[in-house]
Amino acid sequence: MTTRTLALVGAAGGVGTTRLTVECAATLARAGRDVVVVDAAFATQGMAAYLGQRVDGDATALATGAAQIGETLHEESGHLPGRLAVCPAQGPFEQLARAKTHEAAERLGDQIAAASLGHDAVLVDVPPVAANQAVAAVEAVQTVAVVTEDTERGVRALARQRERLADVDRPSDCAVANRAGDGFVDADLTVPESGVRAPRSCPVCADPPGEGAFAPAVAETVETLLGVSLELEFGGQGLLTRVVGTG
Repeated sequence: MTTRTLALVGAAGGVGTTRLTVECAATLARAGRDVVVVDAAFATQGMAAYLGQRVDGDATALATGAAQIGETLHEESGHLPGRLAVCPAQGPFEQLARAKTHEAAERLGDQIAAASLGHDAVLVDVPPVAANQAVAAVEAVQTVAVVTEDTERGVRALARQRERLADVDRPSDCAVANRAGDGFVDADLTVPESGVRAPRSCPVCADPPGEGAFAPAVAETVETLLGVSLELEFGGQGLLTRVVGTG
């Protein structure tokens, strides 16, 4: 599999971008892929909540030059066929402030590119594009998808985020309606609400029996965004039939 790099950009805060990024990565690891997740959401630092371990090196250390990508990866425990390693953002305020400069953002982009060496996929959790590190993240990847919630608020947020991405000359490649149900958002892909919400109980896509339509929808999202065929099975639903590309 040629290395794929993907930024999942939140159209607004609270739309579930971090959770979706984690679940997409777990889906890839379940299919035997070697995956790295980089957290560019420095302000919220939500990715660390999905790790059941102490965070030492982190993404702000990458940006400030205090660490290299290999020193900041935290292996997700479990028995997945592939490897899932996460670089969360969880640094002290002083380091966080330095990580948001233009120079630091350029270093972050370089480290995202470095993460693609020797891995099958790199996924980046990106906040709404309004800061240097978010711009650097979308410029460092092959594919940019905007994640929004399937509400009227989500419709407005998606439009704003598409405009911001166009302003930095990196238009979005795809729109994902998260927690879909009512059909407010005209999106390329939809992912329903998961029955599991607590971060420490995630990712459910690492072991998806009982998750209904959620895990297959995440797998379809991964296949479409990265142009791969994962050939995963989901209980009584059988083989995931949508094949978008080849690995």
